[in-house]
Parts: sequence; C-alpha cells; structure tokens
Amino acid sequence: MAMKIRLARGGSKKRPFYRVVAADSRMPRDGRFIEKLGTYNPLLPKDSEERVKLNMERIQYWLDQGAQPTDRVSRFLEAAGALDKKERNNPQKAQPGKKAQERAEEKAAKAAEASEPEAPVEEAPAEEAAAE
Repeated sequence: MAMKIRLARGGSKKRPFYRVVAADSRMPRDGRFIEKLGTYNPLLPKDSEERVKLNMERIQYWLDQGAQPTDRVSRFLEAAGALDKKERNNPQKAQPGKKAQERAEEKAAKAAEASEPEAPVEEAPAEEAAAE
C-alpha cells in the first residue's frame, strides 16, 4: 500500500482549512485516511503559530514506514526541520506567456518600422526647401 502524507481540505466555501493526514495514495483527497497528523489554516497570518500544527512524532513514524509527503507538506516539514531542503527550480516561472511574447514581438516590430521612415522624412523637407 503506497502511503502519502498530504492535505485533506475542510471548511466551507472560500474559507479553507486543511488536515495533514496519512492516507493511502489511492483514496480521494478528502476521503478515507488512516491518521490525522496535524492542521493547516491558510487564513491565519504567516507568522502565527496556529497556522501549521504538526505531530512530529507520528509524522516521523510514517516517514520511517515509507510514506511520501506531497510538495506542500514537504515544505511544512522542511520549515519544521524534519526534512532536508530540496533544491527547487522553475525557470519557466519568470517567462511571460505566449500572448505576452506575441505582443512584445509586435511592439518591437512597430518600433523598428517607426524608426526606419523617420530618416527619409527628415531629408524630404530639405529637398522641398531647395526647390523653392
């Protein structure tokens, strides 16, 4: 049985509250779980001690049994010092989306076109002045 340490959502609409649970990975997110290991309340301020509560003894037991924490739970455990920090890298996060890239290319093309005709426009009045 593949075990996960993950979040199970509770609370009402627009008012989330999560339980940190040990569950079989085949069970649904809010479905059957084996043990409640803590809570997470994202509505509280980040510096609040009540925001994340974890039973570290039981979490360590499940980790020793081979349970895999999800990404969010592993971040909680890293902050608590139970896990080593992982190197995370998402180089695509800083890149703009397709539409923004297309708009930037169009803007650059318009700027290039606008700069080219300016040079002949300056020469044209000089020719007109010489003709008069």
